[in-house]
Amino acid sequence: MIEAIYLRFDAKGAPERGERSSPAAFRINRRAYLSATAMSFPFCVQDGERQLAGFVEKLPRPLLPLNHRRAPSQAGAKNHQQNQIAPVNAAGIHGFIQPDGDRGGRSVAVAIQVHEQLVGPRAEAFAVKNGRFTAVGSNRDVKNLVTQGVEVIDAGGLTVTPGFIDAHCHPESGGARGIVAGNLDLRSIEDLKKALRLRAEHTPPGEWVQGYKYDDTKYKDGRQITIKDLDEAAPNHPVAVSHRGGHVSWYNSKAFQLAGVTADTADPPGGKIYKEPDGKLNGKVAERANRLWDKVRPSGTTREQRQQGVKVISDQMTAAGLTSVHDASTGVDGVMAYQDAYHAGEMKFRVYMMCSGGGEGFAGMKAAGIYTGMGNEWLRIGGIKFTGDGACSGRTMYMRTPYAGRPDDFGILRMTQQEIDDAVEDAHRHNFQVGIHANGDAIIDMVLKGYERAQKNWPRPNTRHRIEHCTLVDADLIRRIKALGAIPTMFWTYVYYHGDKWAEYGEEKLKWMFCHKSMLDAGVPTPGASDYVPGPFEPMMAIQSMVTRKDFLGKTWGANQKVTVDEALKIGTYWGAYASFEENVKGTITAGQYADFVILGSDPHDVDPDTIKDIKIVRTVIGGKTVHLMT
Repeated sequence: MIEAIYLRFDAKGAPERGERSSPAAFRINRRAYLSATAMSFPFCVQDGERQLAGFVEKLPRPLLPLNHRRAPSQAGAKNHQQNQIAPVNAAGIHGFIQPDGDRGGRSVAVAIQVHEQLVGPRAEAFAVKNGRFTAVGSNRDVKNLVTQGVEVIDAGGLTVTPGFIDAHCHPESGGARGIVAGNLDLRSIEDLKKALRLRAEHTPPGEWVQGYKYDDTKYKDGRQITIKDLDEAAPNHPVAVSHRGGHVSWYNSKAFQLAGVTADTADPPGGKIYKEPDGKLNGKVAERANRLWDKVRPSGTTREQRQQGVKVISDQMTAAGLTSVHDASTGVDGVMAYQDAYHAGEMKFRVYMMCSGGGEGFAGMKAAGIYTGMGNEWLRIGGIKFTGDGACSGRTMYMRTPYAGRPDDFGILRMTQQEIDDAVEDAHRHNFQVGIHANGDAIIDMVLKGYERAQKNWPRPNTRHRIEHCTLVDADLIRRIKALGAIPTMFWTYVYYHGDKWAEYGEEKLKWMFCHKSMLDAGVPTPGASDYVPGPFEPMMAIQSMVTRKDFLGKTWGANQKVTVDEALKIGTYWGAYASFEENVKGTITAGQYADFVILGSDPHDVDPDTIKDIKIVRTVIGGKTVHLMT
């Protein structure tokens, strides 16, 4: 049985036949995006009331009232009248979807109006069966699928897009940390100390007190925390506070004592122990130097807590409109957490697991003959992930030129060229996709050399090796990325959220950072990535960030890299699917693809670009099932 059918109706409530001579409300003003494998179509809802008249009276259940309607903005109405809406480069259906609850085998129909400039067969409706879109075509064709038991819901002027895909984030570890560590997304050092002091009061003496999501640039104090601050907060406990960027931590005196780290301890390769001008420890530790605490700092979570973390984070991410995520550093514990949550029915999103390189999980997969692609539609083995340099938000990424105001600071390199070559060769020759964390232009050059070497000596078709973050580039690096068919997974919420850090890079560098526009113009596949926990994962914030290139204070950084709303939608949908070899099954609303889509409270084309982040996620649907409904 057809589970869901989506139809367009005219303003009077009668099923509209789809002729081009239909009422003015159905004027054509968008074009379809023609993918290499299938046709996907953008749609736009007819504003205003549409009663479904006698058609609804035949249904076994009453039509549900729709409480979320919008009137078009003046700018949006003008665009509709003048047919000036920009071409759509990602499928975006605008409409509504079925209510929650057991459908009891019933089908669902939605009133949808199409606004498109034809590039091939006309599409006006779609049907869903067994969790997939089974038909995308004319109202006349799809209407023939409507039988007794079909429920019709007025589209009501809301907006539907394909489900959003975050192509680089850390859901499992982020969810688990939210359970065992204190959230330090605060605004003053005094508040941080109060939060740590409170955790210490509920923690037995001698056990660790941990905090995460600390971001020095969001605090009003104008300085970073110190070992003294942490000693004052919890003198009887070892304390570890991690920066939101994930590559830098701060420890108190007890934690340094447990690890045996003193002011005389040398910086390990790929790491740094920071000191005051007088040579005393200041508490800050970056990159591989954090490994000095591995033997004394608890892993922090149980198997049950990690499963619970997946449940919690999948609730949060699907509520934001994410239907698929790429976990960009999944260890053995993470794989188990996803499987446990999946089998318990607690994992709402689809996961592409990029497994950590160099660990027991990678070795085990090689021994078993497992490689990229194994799994099902919910949980799949992705690429192998390595880390080549420092953090963008932590201001430790490895660059050819120094940081502004720090002439001797080029960032931190975590892998040598030989280590990169060896890692790439190993994973490449075992048929894995490879993804290397590379922020700065210097490390990106090294990663590309590793990929170029592997392809020259052991050529493989369609490897889609990835450059995780790929933050700072130039024209020649983009050319090489394009030639390799590599995929840059660039931060998509960072310009907005982390704008208070960009002065340390300078205006000129920002013209070549997060280069979504330059990559698209060069024909490079360009998915979106939050890197959560380091960056917020909300797709609406991401679209605003890429479209405006403004930070949260309103300052513009790298205006030359602005993209259109349509380009941003494609970054967040189709290109995310492409990065995991799944563009044939997700990323657009196309017959045969998973029925993953999102209902928005407003059309991002119609609102003030500076308010796109405020668009509400009314409903998230994955595999035809509602997993989030705004209350």
